[in-house]
Amino acid sequence: QVQLVESGGGLVQAGGSLRLSCTASGGTFSSYNMGWFRQAPGKERDFVATINWSGGSTIYADAVKGRFTISRDNAKNTVYLQMNSLKPEDTAVYFCARRRRYCSGNGCYDISMYSDWGQGTQVTVSS
Repeated sequence: QVQLVESGGGLVQAGGSLRLSCTASGGTFSSYNMGWFRQAPGKERDFVATINWSGGSTIYADAVKGRFTISRDNAKNTVYLQMNSLKPEDTAVYFCARRRRYCSGNGCYDISMYSDWGQGTQVTVSS
């Protein structure tokens, strides 16, 4: 079973940038499809982005498209989320997870496809 640890969260002003990291231990990271979700207080955990095992395919939620970039470094067992042009509505706890099945388009938004969740990292964007 893979263990995932997120880092890189913090407090940033609107318009700023952060890069989140999710480092895996155990399992074979280079064969895993990965994803990022976020959860704001009192709300459901929502899909942000996903990347396939090679890094050659990515899918984003409409809310972050053009601002966030998901990438990975299989040599470092790490998946990243570069977040630019941050908005107050991006404030949430961000989680990474392993995607267990193939998906395409909006089908990748289904949280039930993901497992082995990390503990999350807080991102706060001030206005």
